[in-house]
Amino acid sequence: MDRKRILSFALLAALMGGTLFFLLRQQPISTLVQVLRSVRPGYVALGLGLMFCFVGCEALCSKLILGRLGHVLPYRKCLGYSFVGFYVSSITPSSTGGQPAQIYCMSRDGVPAAHGSLNMMVIAVCYQTVTFLYAAASFFLLPQVRAGLGGRLGLLLFYGGGVMVVLTAGMLSMMFLPNAARRLTGGLVRLGVGLGLVRHEDRVRAGLERQMTAYRQGADCLRANLSLVPPLLALTFLQLTALYAVPYAVYLGFGLSGATLFQMVGTQALVSLAVGSLPLPGAVGAAEGVALHAFTLFFGVGLVAPAVMVARGISFYSFLLLSGLITLGVHLRHRRQAPAMGPKTSAAPPVRLPKAGQRTALDS
Repeated sequence: MDRKRILSFALLAALMGGTLFFLLRQQPISTLVQVLRSVRPGYVALGLGLMFCFVGCEALCSKLILGRLGHVLPYRKCLGYSFVGFYVSSITPSSTGGQPAQIYCMSRDGVPAAHGSLNMMVIAVCYQTVTFLYAAASFFLLPQVRAGLGGRLGLLLFYGGGVMVVLTAGMLSMMFLPNAARRLTGGLVRLGVGLGLVRHEDRVRAGLERQMTAYRQGADCLRANLSLVPPLLALTFLQLTALYAVPYAVYLGFGLSGATLFQMVGTQALVSLAVGSLPLPGAVGAAEGVALHAFTLFFGVGLVAPAVMVARGISFYSFLLLSGLITLGVHLRHRRQAPAMGPKTSAAPPVRLPKAGQRTALDS
């Protein structure tokens, strides 16, 4: 295990320990245990089912995109890629390791790295776009929740929203406005050189050009397969709705009523936007802290800490363990296949996109 992986695990463990202490410090353990026992198991199962839907929707997106690129993979393999992405994203700051790990797993199954990168890029664009639109709708349609977030958390929300706007606009401009994106990134590189923040200008420019080439290929893929865009956006919307609905399942599990599904889902959308851009593995600590404040409106002071523990236990910690086991299984499967498959070449063929309306094996 390399040094970065050890540091990531150490940071995650420290954050989890600090979060547990923070959640338990204001409530005796005996009282907490009694409250947790009152949660109806059926609703916990519902929350876990929602998380399976969350992971499964991304897997279906991968199957659709890779199918259009000529790789007809069984759904179980695409599901494995999604679990690998969930696990590695959860243990790396800002979820930076998830997509490279998924691309690597795809390459071990015969998907060229160029196609794997294109798949993950299209998924990322859809995810970022729907996340921002979901949170924006929640912000404007839930004034009571917006007011309840208060000053500091409101600033955190605007920070997360600002980062999301910049990322989404950057992705879309690289895809559909490459000349403008090249001028903008070139200006940013020159500014970085002038401020002494960029030391290897040629290397940075070459990396940006490779990235823009990948995004242009993504735009070409979407233009050639416009019929693919609505199902991808719909699946991403379903994916995020499943994730954001976990607190509502916990709310029902405690036998509470009065709040609507949209209120709970919208609140979780704002919480996710506020903490999603923070450089913390799985947003551990920050996610719980913001949720404690935001969901007090629905659970009350006495129940909010147990509710957050159950909700995060379902949506993060249990699936961190499950995805870790599945990632190990995927790794062992690739190791068993390696001798039979022989050495792999690192060169990837150029991306060949099917023409609009052209049938693929996925359509038959």
